[in-house]
Amino acid sequence: MREENEVRALLLAAGLGTRLHPLTKKWPKCLMPIGERPLLEHWLETLYSTKVREVLINLHHHSEIVQNFLNRPRFINWVSSMYEETLLGTAGTLRANKDFFQNYTTLMVHADNWCQCDFADFLNYHQKLRHKHCLITMMTFESPTPETCGIVETDTDGIVVGFHEKSNNPPGYLANGAVYMLEPEIFKWIEEHPDISDFSTEVLPHFMGSIATWNNYGIHRDIGALPMLQMAQSDPQPISCWPETDTWQKEFLSNPIHMQITKILV
Repeated sequence: MREENEVRALLLAAGLGTRLHPLTKKWPKCLMPIGERPLLEHWLETLYSTKVREVLINLHHHSEIVQNFLNRPRFINWVSSMYEETLLGTAGTLRANKDFFQNYTTLMVHADNWCQCDFADFLNYHQKLRHKHCLITMMTFESPTPETCGIVETDTDGIVVGFHEKSNNPPGYLANGAVYMLEPEIFKWIEEHPDISDFSTEVLPHFMGSIATWNNYGIHRDIGALPMLQMAQSDPQPISCWPETDTWQKEFLSNPIHMQITKILV
């Protein structure tokens, strides 16, 4: 039975990580180290600490390495995965897994973002404080280099009224953080439009005027680019939900590939 305000989550972790070559030739982007733990583990800790107990992760690039990471006892019974033989696109992944998310508020995360904020407040804003005609809440952040990312334009109520993707003269610094809360109506619309595959360019524009924003005043970095991944190594690390070092983490820390990556990042 569905509990009130229950949230299910999708972590998008199937990307090829081409901007991080040659690091991602042998190791998946979602498992790049942030300190002594991989990025995906930080995300799962964030979800666990905010009581999200149904999580789906899509896999493609180096899927066997990511699945081995997910087979750890700490993730049993609340984290599941699905393999995409051919990448479906963000909207395609939502459509393919509609039965998992149907009738639930869904948190969708591009898991190549390193994000530190009051995540419980983000969920609470969407569930209790957003304008009720809004079917999406987008996490935003202030970018020091707005010309390099997707800038959003909002009205006085913080509702999105425009998108400016990598514009030379963007109208501000408020960037799309690629972390969203979605209401079930979004899934219904995606199912009714089987030809679309990309959430950012095909779904979001359709719901212009129905997208609320919540600004992350903490840390928000796209670690899909090497300079940001390097900067993330100096960021403060949150206290782990699982402080014990298990067999997987011991192997992770001693893996020659991990040590090679760490040497490049320092």
